[in-house]
Formats: sequence, C-alpha cells, structure tokens
Amino acid sequence: MMQKSCSYYSIFHALRAILALDNFDSSKHSGIISYFNLNYVKTGVFDKQISKLISTAYRLREKADYQDFYIVTEEEAIDQKKAEMVIDMIGSYLKEKRNVL
Repeated sequence: MMQKSCSYYSIFHALRAILALDNFDSSKHSGIISYFNLNYVKTGVFDKQISKLISTAYRLREKADYQDFYIVTEEEAIDQKKAEMVIDMIGSYLKEKRNVL
C-alpha cells in the first residue's frame, strides 16, 4: 500500500512543480491533473501516454488509501515502476524550462 501512495505522490508533486510555472495550484488532486491534461497534454507538450500513467497511479492510490484490506497485485506493483518514467519526463521538461528562463 505504501509503495502505491509514494509513487503517486511523487508524480503529483512533480506535476505541481510544472504548474507552479503557470502560477496555478489546486486544493484537489483532480484539479491538478485536469489542468495538466488540458494545458500540457492536449496541447502536445507531453505525450498522451503520460496522462494514462498519471490516471492509473491516481486510481491505484485511491484504492490503496481508501479501501480497507486492499491487496496490491503483482501487476499493479510492477505498473507503479512506471512512475519513474513520468518523473523523468517531467524532470526533463523542468530542466529545459530552467535553461530557457
């Protein structure tokens, strides 16, 4: 359970770092994700694949945090390793932006 939450929260805070460049924040996780998808995925800044990875991590985090006795499957645990891909994509974007600013 802890791994799922950690993977998701690393993605979530990386998204917030990007959105800080737009002076945007939201008290809701769904607000952060929606803004990112609208302004960064739909505009082509990030590939649609990242949106799917974020969505999966979000759903699994909710299950792990809110469902009593939720058992993580091996497939779900392996899937969360994809969080590293998301963090790498976001990190590359932020490094690029830092060099431009």
